Amino acid sequence: MYSENWTQVTEFLLMGFPGNWGLQLLLFFGLLITYVVTVMGNLIIIVLSWSDHRLQTQMYFFLRNLSLLELVLVSVVVPKILISILTGDYTISFTGCIMQSYFYFLLGTTDFFLLAVMSLDRYLAICHPLHYETLMNRPICVRLVITSWIAGFLWVLCPTILMARLPFCGPNVIDHFFCDSWPLMRLSCGSTQLLELVAFILSTAVLLSSLALTSVSYTCILATVLRTPTATERKKAFSTCASHLTMVVIVYGSSIFVYIRTSETQSRLLNKGVSALGCIVTPLLNPFIFSLRNDKVKQALGDALRWHRNITTRRI
Repeated sequence: MYSENWTQVTEFLLMGFPGNWGLQLLLFFGLLITYVVTVMGNLIIIVLSWSDHRLQTQMYFFLRNLSLLELVLVSVVVPKILISILTGDYTISFTGCIMQSYFYFLLGTTDFFLLAVMSLDRYLAICHPLHYETLMNRPICVRLVITSWIAGFLWVLCPTILMARLPFCGPNVIDHFFCDSWPLMRLSCGSTQLLELVAFILSTAVLLSSLALTSVSYTCILATVLRTPTATERKKAFSTCASHLTMVVIVYGSSIFVYIRTSETQSRLLNKGVSALGCIVTPLLNPFIFSLRNDKVKQALGDALRWHRNITTRRI
């Protein structure tokens, strides 16, 4: 309970990662390099899949949207960390904190839906190849992506509104590197039971529903692939799905660990590490896991580099 003369907190202090100035400097350059590589890698995938005629398929349309999502997700978290380390100012305004939390969970929720849609796409491509172009044509792909974004927007809207209405009368120190929901709720001087219940139900629902669709899709894919007569076709089908499964394991594993387990029983530092895996490492790995290992993408990238080199040579 809080007294009648309480004062609303206007800003929070993000503790980030502990360490002396040397470790902070090392962290700064590590995060800076990671962020630049992440942005460049995902931008390359977006541009190549948009401009190259060989990549104008449904699978690369979904990959392009996934790369855009990962690019925005890492930009919601990492630039603030870099600025804080560089300036020594780890504060964030109340409004800024709520907005960062909202966009982080909006993008994370959309990520789950998009991964589930991609698993459905691979299921139709492998299990129903003759009807694939009809069942997964471009208008349907666009509608599925738009629906994923709208669902993410609406899914986290109610918890964010409840969070913004909570009273915060101090302390204002968040033991995390961004405005995560659980550490933020612990700082409220009012009752958080309703918010915790709503957040738990919604997060569990989105995780389990999207994971169920992904699991069913890949179970059917596995059954179909095992019935494939030739080893070459089986290898091709497995290689197509391996990248997506790798990303699914990383994204769902880290999210279930952080948001489904009981928070008080976990190490705070371990929580930060797993959160960093989801919002920093995963966007970095996305271009390499999904696309840059793909032969068509490598050919398109090689052609683009040769074209750029020829244009540069002519100008010189």
